[in-house]
Amino acid sequence: MGSLDTVKLTNVDTGIDWTGCELVECVTGKVSGRPIVRGTRILADTIVQDAAIGSPLEEIHENYPDLSITAIQRLIAYEQSERGPRQTHRASAVL
Repeated sequence: MGSLDTVKLTNVDTGIDWTGCELVECVTGKVSGRPIVRGTRILADTIVQDAAIGSPLEEIHENYPDLSITAIQRLIAYEQSERGPRQTHRASAVL
């Protein structure tokens, strides 16, 4: 596999380009090479989708205790910055 500089960390389901997020990586053979939270098998998109459907920050943390609340907040903030103000969703209420 090439370096992370040459791999586009975009999830085809959500269209989020995770390339600029230092918390996210793609590892060939790990979760089918999809963007995951670095050092875990947790899909980055799962975290932001949970926030988008209104899951409280504490509930997301309870479901994914390997992630700090700060990491969860940073993932949500990054996703919102990638989507822009017109596509920001309920996740902003969590921050």
